[in-house]
Amino acid sequence: MKLEDYKTVLYRQPDGAWVAEIPAIPGCYALMPTREEALTELACVFQMIAEEYLEKRIPLPADTTEIVHA
Repeated sequence: MKLEDYKTVLYRQPDGAWVAEIPAIPGCYALMPTREEALTELACVFQMIAEEYLEKRIPLPADTTEIVHA
């Protein structure tokens, strides 16, 4: 599966920092000063996690995230 196969949640912290995360994959998130940096870092984190899963021969989790209010 690719990054594009997952829903990404993006939100701002009270201090102004941005969080980007893929809820379907434990630990797949990034906290950065700007929205763009958070999304870029999330792509790097996703790649590292995907490589770990591949090395362990485990499939990445399916995306079961449902957006209720957008």
